[in-house]
Order: sequence, then C-alpha cells, then structure tokens
Amino acid sequence: MYDLIVVGGGHAGCEAAHIGAYLGLKTALVTANIKNIADMPCNPSIGGTAKGIIVREIDALGGIMGKVADKTHFQIKMLNNGKGPAVRSLRAQADKVTYPKVMLEFLESTPNLTIIAGMVENLIVNDNKVGGIILSDGSKITSAAVILTTGTYLKANILIGSENTPGGPHGEARSNNLSDNLKRLGLDIQRLKTGTPPRIKKDSIDFSKMQEELGDNEYYTFSFDNPPFYKINEQQKCYLLYTNAKTHEIIRNNLEKSAMYGGYVTGIGPRYCPSIEDKIVRFADKKRHQLFLEPESIYYDEWYLQGFSTSMPRDIQEAMVHSLSGLENAVITKYAYAIEYDALNPLEMHSSLENKIIENLFTAGQINGTSGYEEAAAQGLIAGINAHHKLKGLEPLILRRDEAYIGVLIDDLVTKGTKEPYRMLTSRAEYRLILRHDNADLRLRKIGYEHKTIDKERYAKLKAKEALICEVKNILRNNFLKLSEETKALLKSLNVDIPSFSTSLYLFLKRPEINMEIIKKLITLDYSHEILEEVEIEIKYEGYIAKVYKEAEKAQKLEEKLIPKDIDYNDILNLASEARQKLSDIRPHSIGQATRISGVNPSDIAILTVYLRKKYDK
Repeated sequence: MYDLIVVGGGHAGCEAAHIGAYLGLKTALVTANIKNIADMPCNPSIGGTAKGIIVREIDALGGIMGKVADKTHFQIKMLNNGKGPAVRSLRAQADKVTYPKVMLEFLESTPNLTIIAGMVENLIVNDNKVGGIILSDGSKITSAAVILTTGTYLKANILIGSENTPGGPHGEARSNNLSDNLKRLGLDIQRLKTGTPPRIKKDSIDFSKMQEELGDNEYYTFSFDNPPFYKINEQQKCYLLYTNAKTHEIIRNNLEKSAMYGGYVTGIGPRYCPSIEDKIVRFADKKRHQLFLEPESIYYDEWYLQGFSTSMPRDIQEAMVHSLSGLENAVITKYAYAIEYDALNPLEMHSSLENKIIENLFTAGQINGTSGYEEAAAQGLIAGINAHHKLKGLEPLILRRDEAYIGVLIDDLVTKGTKEPYRMLTSRAEYRLILRHDNADLRLRKIGYEHKTIDKERYAKLKAKEALICEVKNILRNNFLKLSEETKALLKSLNVDIPSFSTSLYLFLKRPEINMEIIKKLITLDYSHEILEEVEIEIKYEGYIAKVYKEAEKAQKLEEKLIPKDIDYNDILNLASEARQKLSDIRPHSIGQATRISGVNPSDIAILTVYLRKKYDK
C-alpha cells in the first residue's frame, strides 16, 4: 500500500509525485508510458507572459520545473523587459529531448518515489473516500490518497479535418473508461479542446526571408538555487514571420473543412490560444498574424510553427504552410491537429485541490480545465503538498491572491470555474505589482520553509538576500548627492537634470530618469545585479507597492469573515435566485471568496453579511 498515488506523468504529475515523496509520503507515480514523463506535446517552451512568474513561484515553494528548465533550455529571454516590472516574465526554449530525460532522472533519484507503468481506468472508493486505483488489467493498487493529473488523455480524440481518431497526444493510447467511472462516482464531466501546429523539417526552411529572434544578452535562471548552465553566445536562434493575404484566403475558402468550423468538434477550445482559422474569423480586420519558428530540440531537425495551430485537413495545411514567406518549399513532418478530451468541473474542488465529493481525491492540471505546462505544474505542486497535509492532519496550504499567481489560478478555478481551457494572464492578477518575477522567493520561500518544502540551507540563503537588500537601501538613505562640479558634469553628460538641492541617493533614485546604473556612477555598490535590481524596483515603486498592499489588506479582512460549512442558503431571505444557486453550489469559505463568484452581486453580499452577523455573531 502507498500513502499517495499520482496518476499521470505530465508536468502536474511530476511536481505532485516529487513533492509528496520529498515530504515523506510513500508515493507511486502511475503513468501509461514512462517514456512520456514530462513530455511536451505542444510548444517547446517553459514560461511566457505570467507563466514565467508561475515557474519562479514553483521553484520558490520547492518545485522542480524551474530547475529542470534551467538545465535543458537552449534559448532564454525576459519578455516585456521594456515595460514595468509587474509584467516581466522569463520564457525559455526547452529541448524536447533533454527536458523529459532530466526530469525522469530527477524523479528516479527521489527517495520514497516509485514509478509504475500502467493505464488507470477506475478508482477504489469506499464511503465517498478514495482508497486507490484500478488498472486496465484489473489489478489494484491501494493508497490513502490519490492525485489525478491525466492531462488530455481522458477519452481523447485527435481531429484533422473530418478525421476523428481515438488517441492521446502523439497518437498514444487514451484512457477509455476513467472519465466515465468518475461520472458514475458523481463527478461533473465537461468536454474541452486544444490543439497544436504543424512541425516543419529544418532543411526545407528558407530562414533568410525571416527575422531572427535571439536570446537575451544577459544571464537568467528560473530557479533561485541554480547558476546559469548555458553560454549566452551559444543560444539557438528562433525566427519571426507573418501570415499574409494568401494564407487568409486559403483559410477562409476552406473553413468548412476545418474540424472546428465543420462541426466535428464538441469540446470548447481556449480563448487565449486560438487556432489560426479562429484568429482569421475573430480578427477579420487584421491583415497579418505573427508566427514564430522555434527548434524543438538540438538533437533533431523538427521546428515548431508557433501561432499556427489548426485542425484543417492535411492538403489544406500544406497550402497554408506553403503560402508563408520562407516556407514555400517546407516539408511538414507532423501535421497539426486538434484534440478534445474530458475534464472535471473545477467548481467541485476545494481550494486545497481536494475533490468535494470524494475525500482524499485531489486533481491537478488539464483535468481541472487549465491549459499550459506551467499552470499544470503549479497545481501539481499544491495538490502534492495538500495531499500530504490532509494525511498528516495539517491545515492545507492555500495561497492568497496577493501572495502568488498560483493563488490567483486556483482561486479563479474553484470560485469562477471555467468552460474553456484556462490560461494564466497578468491581467487576471489584481495585485500583479507585488506578484513579480523578481520577488517570488521573497514572497514564498518563507511559506515553503514553514510547510517543510524548503530546507534550512535554502531558507538561510533567502534571509541573507533580505539582509543585503536592506543593507543597500540603508546605504542609499545615508548617502547624499554631492552637488560638486564633478557630479554636475557627470549628470550633464548623462542628460540628467541637475537638482537644485542635495538629496539622498534613495530619493534621487525615485526620479523616473534615474536608474541603478547612474547611482553606481555616484557611489560604489559592490552587490549582485539581482540585489540591485530588487532595490531599484522597491524604491522606484514604493508608493504604488504600499497602495497595493493596503488594498490587499482591506480585501483580506473579507477573507477572514468565514462562512460556516453547514450554512443553508435557502434560509436567507431576499437573496437573488442566481446568487442562492451559485453560493449553494460553490460553497465559498469566506465573504471574500463569495464576492468573486460570478452572479453574486454586492446586494447579495450585503444580505449574506447581515444574515451571518445576526445568526452567528452572538
């Protein structure tokens, strides 16, 4: 018997299995094909807008995605570097060969973790409490808790034009019965869709007609514990290209042949990662759409056509690809396809990611209605931690919306639900100014240490970093700008307005035109780029940051107004019928969560608050 069984070896399953075993649970990772552990069936990248911050948060809490990405990428850049710090995120081109290999090595070296090959078709459930799994051959494996991380394999269908082929990504075997059995156990099943673009043979691409996209000329890591493993001048190139009028014409003339527009798709696709035909229809005024060609691995010559996801028939895909500049003679090695699959209704899980209907059953990743490797890994990490906490009688780890993007992600799922694959965006985070790439460890490492996912050595490193940040701030407070002729000449050469009076370097840094590079010309600061960058952001945005924290503190007071678990919303007079239904279905744990439920209006919150005060505040 195991303490914990994790079903599925994708990005969610890897994080869940690793952290469960790290925390001391006897853990089994059960997956249909061990060779597909940490597979990247879609884009060959880790990170991206908002997603890169999630990877940093995963690392800050003791997860492994960032560490593996650091060891296996061949290009990395900071997105939105010219914008404010709230929207900056890392994105790395990960090698599809070495990333899964390094992840598997990581898992195989983790104590308490056993990897088992097998297709899970049912759960062992007694008195609405999970007790293990049943494999396709009828064998049973028992456990105290189960985490389902099944990705897109539940009754999956591959769609290319009018073709509908049962199977998971890469044509792998799908899970035929698990979702039906989950439905029989009382869980709500929904049908979702995603897709992937064609792969192109490198030797058939004319790169001279495209714009080079290079990695950044600065070292970055996702992990707070790793040094960079790469050399800046050895990064691989990517390429930018665009659709054109001919591409659009081909798509419009053949829309009815698309699986999506031909009526062959039953699942709902992702709004924020649409197919190319969906882009042409929804954004008809756009004359062109941006695409990227990205190498999938340095070990083979397939390139990924980012932004060109489609479910058109093969012959139409050929015409579409050949209409693109530089791809006139392209050889398609793998055709694009859509994939539809079963998923659960995320409103049926607690904020801990435990299912509300079946005790000790946790879910993470695309089975919860999300898209993306990063969103999946984040959920897997939290599910693994909370499975451990549940079995040990501890309170669950529930991150607030002002603490982490991971908190925003999970709260959105359990409070608002989703009818389409959910993708994390910076716009979803109302406190994004304090949920930055640079401060993920400052926000979350202490929480990880308190929950025993971060060891003493890594926590000591955090405390040392905090001390250095404080030290630099004090230096800037206690040193003043000397308005000597030499200083004036320096500022003039930098096109900086000369102040009329002396001021501390701390206040001088607040000026929009002043940055840390200028400050370093005025005073010696022998500190790392990481420390100086953090100081500069905290000083420059000090007032805005304080305002956000004040708003978060105000919101937290509503989170502290708990709603009893046994409340009967039918007893509350004057609640709108929609609010009554939503509150009864979701059963928010606090007034704060109730305010975020779609269909629950401020008047309903006022009525609920008065009812709670009269009935329970005695």
